[in-house]
Amino acid sequence: MLTAATRRMNFSSPPLSLSVRIAEGFLSKEQAMMELPALIRLAREAGYQALCMRGSQLSVRTDHQVVTAAAAALREAGIGVTMVTGDFDIVYNNDNGPSCLRNIGPYLDLAAALGATLVRVALRKEEDIAHARRAADEAAERGIRLVHQCHIQSLFETVDGIVSTLRAIDRKNFGLIFEAANLELCGQDYGVEIVRRLSPWIFNVYLQNQRLHTQGKVTLETWTRGAVRFDVMPLTEPGGIDFGRVFDALAATGYAGPITVHQSAPESGSALEAARNTAVFLLGHCRRAGVGVGR
Repeated sequence: MLTAATRRMNFSSPPLSLSVRIAEGFLSKEQAMMELPALIRLAREAGYQALCMRGSQLSVRTDHQVVTAAAAALREAGIGVTMVTGDFDIVYNNDNGPSCLRNIGPYLDLAAALGATLVRVALRKEEDIAHARRAADEAAERGIRLVHQCHIQSLFETVDGIVSTLRAIDRKNFGLIFEAANLELCGQDYGVEIVRRLSPWIFNVYLQNQRLHTQGKVTLETWTRGAVRFDVMPLTEPGGIDFGRVFDALAATGYAGPITVHQSAPESGSALEAARNTAVFLLGHCRRAGVGVGR
């Protein structure tokens, strides 16, 4: 059997990755607005080297032949897969999210079929840590790393919680998807000192944009701060997440992994135009700060 480590795309530099979330609504994450062949074309035309795969396109429940055909289409297009999120419970971070840790095999199979070396998982309770250790050990045998996003209503809400949980898991192949927007929702900083503290575990970086204010259109519940209101913004729009700080912090710690656009579908306009503008915007930040992508 070929593992993800032997089948993954050989990138000449750390990839700029586009989440298939660009074909999902912000709160409706199961129904894709675009089929995978169109997403592959979009990624190529917009200047991305890889897709970040989610259940709206391919999941652990997708027929094996469909996954095999998708993998072939991605290889033919020269588009890699940086990470897989294999079910909707992980995406929604609900009480069933950590069940993946108790049966990690199908998630590793999906990653291996697509040539990905990162699998996103979920932890909600202290009791999930023991299952995370066992899942990481199984993943390590196949050259795959498990990652957890900075995320509300999880053991990864706060920086202190993230560090203590990762130390408790204590596996070299279990790390973090750094995500400034979720940290901001929970009242956490995301500057250089925080990134330095988290840097030993950062395997992927998610980028999305928001503006917090009391009349925001979207409300999410956090364990740390209760209800937080905000507006979703295009990644390129100023006044939200300070991406200059994010990239300066990544450069200061020598980060050289994937940079993943984790934005949902634009409310108006072309998804291709939004993806292309975002790629230009991020490559500019990479070059200015000296982060691996686009140097």
